[in-house]
Amino acid sequence: MPTFKLDGKEIPFEPGDTIIKAAWRQGIEIPHYCWHPGLSVAANCRMCLVEILPAANQRAMMLDILEWDAALNDYKPIKKPKLQPSCQYAATEGMEVNSDTSSHVVDARKAVQEFLLLNHPVDCPICDQSGECKLQDYWLDHGQYKKRMRDEPVHKPKAVVFGPTIVYDAERCVMCTRCVRFMDEVAQDPVLDMRERGNLNEISVAPGRQLDGHYTFMTEHVCPVGALTTKDFRFKARVWFLRTVPSVCQGCATGCNAHLDFDPRYNKAQRYRPRDNEAVNKFWMCDEGMLSYHRAHDGRITEPKVGGKTVLTTVALEEAKRVLGSVAKESIAIVLSAQHSLEDNWALQQLGSKLTGGAGVYMTSSITDGYEDTILINRDKNPNTNGVKQLAGDVKPFATLMEDIAAGRVTHVIALGGETPGGVKDLEVLGRVSSMIVVASHEGALTKMARVVLPAASWAETSGTYVNAKGMHQVADKALELEGSSKPGWQQLAALGAALGVDTPWKKLKEVRAQLPAEAKPAPSPGATPAVTANP
Repeated sequence: MPTFKLDGKEIPFEPGDTIIKAAWRQGIEIPHYCWHPGLSVAANCRMCLVEILPAANQRAMMLDILEWDAALNDYKPIKKPKLQPSCQYAATEGMEVNSDTSSHVVDARKAVQEFLLLNHPVDCPICDQSGECKLQDYWLDHGQYKKRMRDEPVHKPKAVVFGPTIVYDAERCVMCTRCVRFMDEVAQDPVLDMRERGNLNEISVAPGRQLDGHYTFMTEHVCPVGALTTKDFRFKARVWFLRTVPSVCQGCATGCNAHLDFDPRYNKAQRYRPRDNEAVNKFWMCDEGMLSYHRAHDGRITEPKVGGKTVLTTVALEEAKRVLGSVAKESIAIVLSAQHSLEDNWALQQLGSKLTGGAGVYMTSSITDGYEDTILINRDKNPNTNGVKQLAGDVKPFATLMEDIAAGRVTHVIALGGETPGGVKDLEVLGRVSSMIVVASHEGALTKMARVVLPAASWAETSGTYVNAKGMHQVADKALELEGSSKPGWQQLAALGAALGVDTPWKKLKEVRAQLPAEAKPAPSPGATPAVTANP
């Protein structure tokens, strides 16, 4: 692979890479505002300027400038090399580039920072971007000077509602146009643009339109400063109080990689952010996916129930033993869940095979197929449909379970997950089941009709593996502490098996994963990164 030198370090690059992208691939950040690895090059912020050293037998391109000489108390003419935007300049074999080691580059970055902050409001204490703002980061790295401007700054509109999800503060905007390019190039809805010129620039929405659709949250995510904020996270939390774990979006079968940010003081999930994975979701997530973190708390089941009444776990297990004690095994249905992790489904499959011989295995899911597009959103709104199919290749659809219940072939059910594709429409048929034992993290049609409910941990409270539409096994790590009496689903199923007299030897998560089929073993989970990490 060809290489070039950046501040004396060898940097490999792929054909077509620019200097900044090659450095980014190696984990080296050249300061920037407008550049983003998933968007076209704008080269308008000039923060990424670098010095390209001339090759042998070449003459450097020099510029004539005036520099203040304190000794002379006057300006004197000097020459300086012409700096180049590293986001636009292609890397070539043997090239030598100076970035942090060039005094000319350091001075240029400081000047760019000063220009960007001339009219910028000093509202960091109330800005949602505070703590992960590139203006703050680069001022510390390349500024730390007193403001020289004494004139009244240019005032622009504040708290402009762009649409149902996004609010815009024009005074904070550095006109990087990331949001404009994202809506045009990725969301394929060019509803944003830049109007006016110079220091009167601001982002505007097309006349007669609003910023809406399925990808509006990403305009806030790509914004390097605090100009765009989401109504969902606006004034909700300070990022330095948050912690983050690598997670997997639960919104659909795409399985977008995400950072789940949570506040450990209150054991509360606060937001989802995209986690880069070019093989799955590149750098993006949809609005519905970024809002799906709410399900870490909404509609949760946190205590065991018998007949709809909260009881102790021991009482619930005793009741499960009573209702299933003398039932013919061929009349018991085992219902796996496309909403739960591979580990939970494996545990139920093992319990079912020992309890019933594995004859009647069905699958439930949250809802029927929904909206899809060619960008990210999958029509399957369950995160683990493929995982269930890999575990149980002969698994029957939920509609078949409804038919078997109606025909009297199934009288008892042990189910994972509380939801069904038909929702309340399934209640009438489910009412014909003599007894139902449900292990679930969220309420649904199954939990409404269940005789015994055992609370399972949500995906945010335990580490779990999910298989996306491409068949890729991905791990969502544990973020939150368990709520109430809930436990990981595989652990509740082990306790249920013990109560029913079935050998369920798994005690730890690593023991469950060690017994998963070879094709179902999860890949190593990437390490968590600080929640205050700025966007690329």
